[in-house]
Amino acid sequence: MSAALPKSAEKSVESSSLEPSCRDTAAHALAVVRDGVITGEGPTTKGRVHFSRSIDADDTAWCKRILTAAAVNDQPVSRAEAEALFEINEAATERADGGRFDDLLAKAVAHYAASASGLKVPSRSVALAQDTDIESWAPSYASKVKSEMLEWIAGQMRGKRQNNRRLMALVATFLGATALPLAGQLPNVFDIGM
Repeated sequence: MSAALPKSAEKSVESSSLEPSCRDTAAHALAVVRDGVITGEGPTTKGRVHFSRSIDADDTAWCKRILTAAAVNDQPVSRAEAEALFEINEAATERADGGRFDDLLAKAVAHYAASASGLKVPSRSVALAQDTDIESWAPSYASKVKSEMLEWIAGQMRGKRQNNRRLMALVATFLGATALPLAGQLPNVFDIGM
């Protein structure tokens, strides 16, 4: 089940132009969204007013559509896809999407971290759905997430302008359960009140 193509972009962008065939092409398509966020121009912004360095509901819908495309829906989110989402997060200094991108980023990163830790994850269309609480599938994995994954997430977040509170709360949950010794290394990333 793929997310719908943003209505304002339906006519201006061929459906197949950003339709991923694998996780690598999904990461590339997310880079196209990032470029549109940065410049306010490109295939994902055509037919609508888009300010540079801002993310809106259509940008988030593009990300979700790419991440839940049929070709990748039953595979875990890849590191390259998660990194592309972090790049979009950093590029967008303004938000006009009601927090949807932050939610999508946190869920996608949790999906990647859990799967890279060898844990079973739900399909992307379930895990990344706006109405799916991340707690419904991620908490049972918290005690088993590899510390390398937490270190990678911390590295992605360190020194960034945009701090995703949803993602920070998720990492704090993981830290509380699995990596208390790692917490001492992360104070520059976020304050978890330890």
